[in-house]
Amino acid sequence: MTRRLDATESGIATAASILRAGGLVAFGTETVYGLGADASQPEAVARIFEAKNRPRFNPLISHFAHAQAAFAQVVPNPLALRLAQTFWPGPLTLILPRAPGCIISDLAADGLSSLAVRVPANEVARALLELVDRPIAAPSANRSGRISPVDAAHVLEELDGRIDAVLDSGPCTVGLESTVVDLTDPQNPCLLRPGGVTLEELQAICPQINLPQTTHDVAPHSPGRMISHYAPHLPVRLDALHVQADEALLAFGAPRATQAPLVWNLSTSGNLEEAAARLFTGLRTLDQEGQALGLSRIAVQPIPQYGLGRAIQDRLNRAAAPRPQNGTQGSIP
Repeated sequence: MTRRLDATESGIATAASILRAGGLVAFGTETVYGLGADASQPEAVARIFEAKNRPRFNPLISHFAHAQAAFAQVVPNPLALRLAQTFWPGPLTLILPRAPGCIISDLAADGLSSLAVRVPANEVARALLELVDRPIAAPSANRSGRISPVDAAHVLEELDGRIDAVLDSGPCTVGLESTVVDLTDPQNPCLLRPGGVTLEELQAICPQINLPQTTHDVAPHSPGRMISHYAPHLPVRLDALHVQADEALLAFGAPRATQAPLVWNLSTSGNLEEAAARLFTGLRTLDQEGQALGLSRIAVQPIPQYGLGRAIQDRLNRAAAPRPQNGTQGSIP
């Protein structure tokens, strides 16, 4: 049975003790709930893959309480320092070369010479990381390839009995995973995954950043890059202008007349921040209730392609992608 810990001083201390002992603790960040393990302990990191049924060729993001701790494990360049100063703590992951003396296990990095590092903004998460005082590898706290969790109840739906504890800090405020930027070549920075920090915000600091490309890589360079990802059980149909009688509807914007038997509106006012925060809960709700009603798929109305709309569309594209037949779907940090 997985323990559910309150976000109190006692609960945080218990969670830190479990992590230091090599256990698994899910905890909320501003993006989604992560499944944490001490990144310096290979056996603890291996438990993440086992709990999630996660492919072992997908690297993990390591989380830190502050930038100084993160940059002790990687080699920062001037652009990395500027981005960290602007967006940390916050929903931005930087990929940088591994530093000499780095204590993060090869398993967490998938044997790469680079590492993905982040400083989350959630105060409970940072208090936990400060108390543990070790890098914490933390992909999303769900079964591999499934919908990311944005509250503690979602974690328990997926992983109850498979992990030691969940530290309940309430709903996640951003609701989408972090933006991932590859800075291993500072002359050629690349946005690998859109997320909580928008492209427009990045371009204000780094005008030369390359835009993301969908990957079909077997072994991704970055977490969260598998083509089939964030997948509900029901198939997903994108850019739906009309809804069939056997479809649930993931809507966006002012409500329209529809014959859909089940509707979740991401934001009736068309607010992309609200839509991002409600995306994964909406997919999860439509999937569960749609199956109960015998519906055949989830139809998704078009999403604007600017700001957080790009990150929302990225997750929807992956949710709608053909499912692997060998059970090796990727997962998200």
